[in-house]
Amino acid sequence: MSTRATSRLAWALAALSVVLFLAAVALQIATLPVRSPSSWGTGGISTPLWAILPFLPFPIVGALIASRRPGNPIGWICLAAGITWMLGMVSGSYVLYGLRMARPGSIPFPAAVGSLSEFLPPTAILLGTFLILLFPDGRLPSSRWRPVAWLCGAVIAANLVVGILVPGPLSEVRNVRNPFGLEGQRWLADANETIGLLFPLCLLASASSLLLRYLRAGKDVREQIKWLAFAASVVALGVSGAIVHGTLLSSGAAGSNNPLLDNLLGDAITLSFGGVPVAIGFAVLKYRLYDIDILINRALVYGSLTVMLATVYLGGVAATQALFQTLTGQEELPQLTVVVSTLLIAALFNPVRRRIQSFIDRRFYRRKYDARKTLD
Repeated sequence: MSTRATSRLAWALAALSVVLFLAAVALQIATLPVRSPSSWGTGGISTPLWAILPFLPFPIVGALIASRRPGNPIGWICLAAGITWMLGMVSGSYVLYGLRMARPGSIPFPAAVGSLSEFLPPTAILLGTFLILLFPDGRLPSSRWRPVAWLCGAVIAANLVVGILVPGPLSEVRNVRNPFGLEGQRWLADANETIGLLFPLCLLASASSLLLRYLRAGKDVREQIKWLAFAASVVALGVSGAIVHGTLLSSGAAGSNNPLLDNLLGDAITLSFGGVPVAIGFAVLKYRLYDIDILINRALVYGSLTVMLATVYLGGVAATQALFQTLTGQEELPQLTVVVSTLLIAALFNPVRRRIQSFIDRRFYRRKYDARKTLD
């Protein structure tokens, strides 16, 4: 196939993803009155923002890579992951609209189409294992990683086959059973759970290959891997924060649960997935490749600064409140104390930032730090 035809195919698939995205958003909004309350994220009218929008960059970046690097499978995998996710979102809303809102018989095959939502989103996530395994040049680190690639492919294929045939109710409409499910074959449900347990194994194996590739790679490839690692770290930090927050601040632990904070954190985690395809695009196309060092530097500085100042502020307010309550017996903290604490944080901002910047430059960017010191 010629380069021109390949480029047209890639952008046609991206256009299809955009159409599916718009259909998914429209169906999500249309079915809001009959949807159950969301257990993840703020839900409601914001659902398309956090459930669908973060995955739109995958097909767009995929088309950009596939049109310029047609021999690199990374672009085509991004396209496949984006289209698969959008199809899953459309099918999940389609069954709700067809069975709960439309006139009976007016929407064709709602249960059959809705069954796709049971296995398409997990398949889209599983395709990410190949993104990691083949990143950034589209080839395995070595022939020894072929069993891992075969394992990932087998898990994807098994997820598709078992997802189609497993009996049971549809997740979106609990009173409707999977029309393709083989009733009475309980082992299929057990097999489906087992396949789900293999997802983390595939992701861990793929991540290990990326780490090994980084240790053996040259300078350019290391910068490419940094882009993906940076985007993945943002997602990982969000997930870790959600776990810590859920463990320490749940209603059964010390402190009361804050539903709004939980929901906003869930939205932020899902939105952070949108940074992964963007990072892949910068890395594979080598556009502003070395700017990742600046991003990592600023993230380390301002992330550490935010955590430190927030700890000082909250600790200072809590200590002042305890002292004030002990001396006066009143629980309400004077407004002046909050103002003083805010001014203290403002005064500490620049000195603390300079100290953190100097520490990070010495620890992680020693060569540049020494050169700057020599010039000074």
